[in-house]
Amino acid sequence: MQEWRLINFGYSDGAMNMAIDEAVSQTMVEGVVPPTLRFYGWRPPCLSLGYAQKASEVEWDVCGSLGVDVVRRPTGGRAILHDQEVTYSVIAPEENPLVSGTILQSYLKLSQGLLRGLRKLGIEAEMVSHKDLDELGTSACFDSPSFYEMVVGGRKTVGSAQTRKNGVLLQHGSIILDIDADMLFSVLSFRNEEVRNRMKQAFRSKACSLQDAAGRKLDYQEVSEAIASGFCEALGITLVEGKLTPAEIALARKLAETKYGSDEWNRKR
Repeated sequence: MQEWRLINFGYSDGAMNMAIDEAVSQTMVEGVVPPTLRFYGWRPPCLSLGYAQKASEVEWDVCGSLGVDVVRRPTGGRAILHDQEVTYSVIAPEENPLVSGTILQSYLKLSQGLLRGLRKLGIEAEMVSHKDLDELGTSACFDSPSFYEMVVGGRKTVGSAQTRKNGVLLQHGSIILDIDADMLFSVLSFRNEEVRNRMKQAFRSKACSLQDAAGRKLDYQEVSEAIASGFCEALGITLVEGKLTPAEIALARKLAETKYGSDEWNRKR
């Protein structure tokens, strides 16, 4: 049974959250830290863009007026408004048999942990085994599920993305406690208000928060503990509570300042 490091980091801003994920990934290349499962939240709220997403899809002035950060992820996909949620990240060597294989194969392995975790919360989630057609095609991630993502009653409740670099896999994802569709669609750019409102209504029929699915209030701690337990069962691992190393912290601070906190990175496309 493998031992993985568990880090429950708490809340940070968008630049530092993405910087930590990359810092752990880079440090793991050197073989000095174990596979890591991390949970974190976002303060202030933050709109994260997929790596290849166009900066023109963001209403930058509106984000500033609402106090919403913007950061570009190192992973692909579409925009996510991180606010009332628990975010997870899994970082492990690509060759580790618990995450190895193609992107879809590793997605399947990790999604088993998410599925078990959600069911521990009393949520009857299911795993999507096909790619739904996205007829409306907005910039929002939760518009439609992808392979092996979590849905409740056909509505997406967890959005994940993955990247691999230098032999290390990073998968992180947004587990939504509650959704503020009005805020999300105010910070995304549309041709006109009619399109914005139409897309927002369609989004509400496609996305589902955990609290809606469970029919009760859920908090960060309860959800992170359930998801951690789900990963333990699905992957057959033991989680050992740990902290970031001094090297990871130093690298994360540097990346937050020079990369994830910079316009050069966040507005580059």
